Amino acid sequence: MDAPIIGLDIGGTRTAVVLGDQRGQIHARTEFDTHAKRGFYPVFAEMCACASRLLAESGGGNAAPGAVSVSIGGPLEIDAGIIQSPPNLPGWKAIPLKSLLAQRFGLPVYVEHDGNAGALAEWYFGAARGLRNVVFLTMGTGFGGGLILNGQLYRGTCDLAGEVGHVRISDTGPLAFGKVGSWEGLCGGAGIAKLAAMRHPQRWRPDAITAREIAELARASDAAALSVLDEVSQHLGRGLAMLIDILNPEMIVIGSLVVRLGELVLRPARAVVEREALPEAVKACRLVPAELGERLGDVASLCAAIQALGGPNRS
Repeated sequence: MDAPIIGLDIGGTRTAVVLGDQRGQIHARTEFDTHAKRGFYPVFAEMCACASRLLAESGGGNAAPGAVSVSIGGPLEIDAGIIQSPPNLPGWKAIPLKSLLAQRFGLPVYVEHDGNAGALAEWYFGAARGLRNVVFLTMGTGFGGGLILNGQLYRGTCDLAGEVGHVRISDTGPLAFGKVGSWEGLCGGAGIAKLAAMRHPQRWRPDAITAREIAELARASDAAALSVLDEVSQHLGRGLAMLIDILNPEMIVIGSLVVRLGELVLRPARAVVEREALPEAVKACRLVPAELGERLGDVASLCAAIQALGGPNRS
C-alpha cells in the first residue's frame, strides 16, 4: 500500500484538502471558501488545519503520509514552489509555498500549476489515457491550460506554458489577467460573471452573480443567460481553433464549467472550430468534457506528487 498523499487544490473561489494515493483514489476530503483577499497566511493556516484534521480523523493505524501535493493557479515557479501573484489570488506575490509546507508537515512537497495538474489527472486517470498530444483547459474561476506533448508534460522555458487565459482574443470584454479582452476575461468563471453584468446591467451586477448561477439559469432556458453563454461559446471556439492549428492535438479536455454545461457550450464552440481551424486538424481532435467530472480538482491535487514519484500506481 503506497503512503497517503496530502492534496491541496487551491482555487480563487474554493480550496479543497484531500487525502489520496498514487492510484488517484480519494480517501478523505474537506473544502472551504478561499476568500483570497484576506491574504495568503490566513488561507495557509486554514488549509494546514484542515489537513491536520483529516490526518487525525483517518486513524492512527493508517500509514503516515508520504508527501504533500499542490495544485494552484499560475504564474508560479514550479520547482521552487513560489507563487507569483495569480490573477485570482490577488496579493499572493513571491510566496514560498513549498518551503512553508515542508516546514509545517516535515514531508516532501510538490507544487504544480493547476492547468498542468488537470492535464496530468485526465492523462493518468481520465479521458486522455493512452494519448500522446493533449490540451487541458481549466475553465474554472480563471482560465488556464496544461499541455501533454509527445507523451510528456510541457512546462515551457520558465514554467509559463499553458497560460492561455492571458491571450487577447477580443478588443473588448471584461478586464482579467491584466488586460481587456483576454480569453480568461471572456471564458473564465469570474470573467463570465462580469460579461453577464456588462451585457445585462439592468439585471445583474458582477459582484452579485456567478458563472455557476448563469449556467443554472441557462439550463433552465433563461434567455439572457443563454445569450451570455452563446457569446462565451463563440470566444471559446475561436481560442480552441487557434490551439488546434498550432498544436494539432488528439484531444482537448475542458474542465469545470464545460463539465456542468456539456453540449450547451461545446456544440456552438465546435461549430466555430469547424469554420476557423484546419479541417484535417479538426478531424484529428476530439473536444470533450473532463471525464473525472467534479472529482477532477481533487485528483489533480495529487498529481504533482504522482508525477514526481514516477506516475500512477496501477497495481
